[in-house]
Amino acid sequence: MSKLKIQFCGAAQAVTGSSHLITLENGKKILLDCGLYQGNDDDMKDFNENWYFNPADIDFLILSHAHIDHTGRVPKLVKDGFEGRILSTHATRDLCAIMLMDSAYLQQRDAKYENKWRVKQGKEPIEPLYQEGDVTKAMSMFVSIGYDRWYPVTEGVWVQYRDSGHILGSASITLRIQTSEGEKVLGFTGDIGRPERPILRDPKPMPQCDYILCESTYGNRLHEQRDEELNKFLQIIKETCIDKAGKLIIPAFSVGRTQEIVYMLDQLSNQKKLPPIPVYVDSPLAINATEIFRMHPDCFDKELTHYMMTDPNPWGFNNLHYVKEVEDSKKLNHMNQACIIISASGMITGGRIKHHVFNNIEKHNTTILIVGYAAPYTIGGQLRAGKDKIKMFGTEVDVNARVEIMDSFSAHGDYEEMIAFLSNQDKQRIKRLFLVHGELDTQKAFKEHLQSEGYENIYIPGLEQIFNLD
Repeated sequence: MSKLKIQFCGAAQAVTGSSHLITLENGKKILLDCGLYQGNDDDMKDFNENWYFNPADIDFLILSHAHIDHTGRVPKLVKDGFEGRILSTHATRDLCAIMLMDSAYLQQRDAKYENKWRVKQGKEPIEPLYQEGDVTKAMSMFVSIGYDRWYPVTEGVWVQYRDSGHILGSASITLRIQTSEGEKVLGFTGDIGRPERPILRDPKPMPQCDYILCESTYGNRLHEQRDEELNKFLQIIKETCIDKAGKLIIPAFSVGRTQEIVYMLDQLSNQKKLPPIPVYVDSPLAINATEIFRMHPDCFDKELTHYMMTDPNPWGFNNLHYVKEVEDSKKLNHMNQACIIISASGMITGGRIKHHVFNNIEKHNTTILIVGYAAPYTIGGQLRAGKDKIKMFGTEVDVNARVEIMDSFSAHGDYEEMIAFLSNQDKQRIKRLFLVHGELDTQKAFKEHLQSEGYENIYIPGLEQIFNLD
């Protein structure tokens, strides 16, 4: 009988493209996440089109949460032959329904624009990664389950989701696997959220594990405290919109980050601290996602539940405007009025935010506020790195705008918060701890932090690397 093994097929020494393949002793295959790589690293340019396995051989796909870097290739997996079940939490399924359809639209749009250029160059046209029909088929294969119960996946395998506090519906994944040597427990943290953050419940630790796949996005840094965060956020708003009469542009992920920022602005508005300036949420996906948030109060923490007793709409206040139409979005680019614009994508890899940044980045009274991780090769990553010139839409532009970074908004735990998440584990019982979902230098730093806490047998797997789970 073959060994139980795991292959790292994405987010290995990188932050996006999460995908980890477990092969059971009987040959059945379970895929944890099936994410899209987001970035411009030349070494990864073909990642999204190819597989390190045959999709038709996968029996089950288990998703940790709905972010595209964890789910964005699900329709392609289906398109290329996967016919099994897709397991997720209830809220993850609801979010995937809108996020994957939005992703399909972007895939088709990007292929259309690329093919215009290819035709002029006399090159063969390309096909989109997937289309809306592939999303529809994929959604019919979802089986959603609740938190904190053991669910039978296949003979000898059970899965349990626990709330990871990262985004709505996010979860850690724990697998109990019967083998010829007895039961083995494998845990995948997914993305670890942060305690005492707005909207969501605090992360709940996993059961005791023999093997752990642990994210490491912020394994080399600490976040600001919440009080400091609110004060700094308000200061940036006042300095940009009041003192300079400029625009505060916030690239934000449509799911999670946007809702958190709007909720904080709602609180500031109720406290009469928010200046009387218009706030625009310019992302159709974020608007749809906010409606799904409203449908899942079961995921809210006690603070938000209590807040809604006096303000039943935490994502709505005077001067807040949700922008749906393209023409209304374009008007914001040419408006000289001081305002706040929240738009996607968070890494400025696409979407309406690219146009807002392009049209305002050379203005001295503009502030671009980066509120989360951005891969180094993205526009967001270049701004984080302090570049004074960047290339957008084929044009090199000067970065005259003020660039501010507030990682405290991040939905990822810092290294102390991730270590706290693991603190219920008996270190002596962990046979191997694999670090995934992080840049290599960050993972090395996190490994040292873990070792100082007494963890051993820590591995930083490379892409395609396979380990036998003895």
